[in-house]
Amino acid sequence: MLDAQMKRGLLENCVLAALARGDSYGYQIVRDLSGFVPVTESTLYPILRRLEASGALTVYSVEHSGRLRKFYHMTDAGRRQLESFAADWNELAAMYEYIRGGLDHDKS
Repeated sequence: MLDAQMKRGLLENCVLAALARGDSYGYQIVRDLSGFVPVTESTLYPILRRLEASGALTVYSVEHSGRLRKFYHMTDAGRRQLESFAADWNELAAMYEYIRGGLDHDKS
């Protein structure tokens, strides 16, 4: 099981990656992520609020079937956050390989 802090950071970046593909709303984001990351709406909305508070995304409403639907839009700050995460991935991958190597070495 992933460490809660690590999982939080990964989920935030998964949400930003979904929004990098275009503006979306909560239920659709859950559906977009479902093939890759298990996330529920109750997990997603706090992430969206944190990302909005940090300036990584903005929110606007659109009427749909007589109701207002909140849409989320990634800002330049959100794009920079996602780009930074992607740049850091090589470092994370190297750590992962080191850890896996320790497990493989332990088996010998």
